[in-house]
Amino acid sequence: MVTKDQIEDTYAEAFDGLYCRIIVTAEDEKTLIRAAEDATATPSGVIGRLDNGIERWLSKTETPDKRQGALLQFWKGLEKGKTLSEVTAKFERELSYRIRQDILVKPFTAVFDALSTKPLGKFDMLERVGHCGDGHEWEETRYGRNMIVVPIMVPDFLIERYIGFAQGICGGNFWMMCETKKAMNDAGEKALEAIHKIEGVITPFDICSAGSKTETRFPLIGPTTNHPYCPSLKQKLGAESKVPEHVHFIPEIVINGVSLQAVKQAMKVGIDAALSVKGVLKISAGNYGGKLGKYKISLRELFP
Repeated sequence: MVTKDQIEDTYAEAFDGLYCRIIVTAEDEKTLIRAAEDATATPSGVIGRLDNGIERWLSKTETPDKRQGALLQFWKGLEKGKTLSEVTAKFERELSYRIRQDILVKPFTAVFDALSTKPLGKFDMLERVGHCGDGHEWEETRYGRNMIVVPIMVPDFLIERYIGFAQGICGGNFWMMCETKKAMNDAGEKALEAIHKIEGVITPFDICSAGSKTETRFPLIGPTTNHPYCPSLKQKLGAESKVPEHVHFIPEIVINGVSLQAVKQAMKVGIDAALSVKGVLKISAGNYGGKLGKYKISLRELFP
C-alpha cells in the first residue's frame, strides 16, 4: 500500500495539446511492429514537433479490415502565441511525414481514423499523403469508410481520407527515485505495464533517462539536463543537488492522455506499480513553476 512518506509533496505540471488516434494494420506481425514503432520512435514535442506512442496492440477482431493492428497516438502541444490554425497546420505536416516515411513504405499497410470522441477538426489526408500517388490515387468505400487508395510498387497503400483530432493533456509525469539499476529497470517495466492498461494514454518516452528543465544555457539545443537531479553531479553541486541519499538513478515516465482523468489514473497505477519494487525509495515529479502548463497534478492527491 502506498504511503505519504513514499511520495514527495509536489506536483506534475501538464499542459494542453492536440492529438489524433489512428489504427495501423498490416499483413504480418513483423511488418506491423516495424510500422508502429518507426512511426512513433522519436518523441520530439519539446522541440516543437510531435510526441507519439503506441497505445496498444489490436487483435483482428478490433480493426476495420480484420487484420492485426496497432492503435497509435500523435500529439502536438498548443504553443503560446500561436493560433489554432497555425498549430494544426504544423500538426498536419508533421503527421504526414510520419505516415509517408514510416507506414506507407511498409508493404500492405493501411491507416484508419480511430478518434473516440467528437473531433475538434479533421485533417484531409489526400493533400499530403494521398498525392503520393502522383495524381493516380483514387477513392473508394472499403470497410464502410471513405478510403484513399495510393498506388505504389508493392500495391497498394490504403488510408482513410479524414483523420480527426481533438484536445487532450500532455506531460503528466512521475520520477522514480531508485537505489539500484535493477530497481530502476524492474520498476520502469512494471509501471509501463500498468499504465498501458489504461485506455487513452501513451508514454512517448517509455522509461526516460533524461528529465529536462526549462532554463538552459544552450537555447539552440532546447531543454537541457535537469542538473540538480543528476546523481553523477551530486558531489560537484553540493548543496545545490536535490538527489536524496542512497538514490543513484532517477528515471522519468511521461504520460499523454485523451483526458485529465485518464492521465491521473495512469499516473496513479504507474506509481503504485513502481513502489511495489524493492529499491524504489521515493516518487517525485517534474514541474516548471507553472511556466509550461496550467495543470498541476498533485502526487499525494492521487492517493487520498
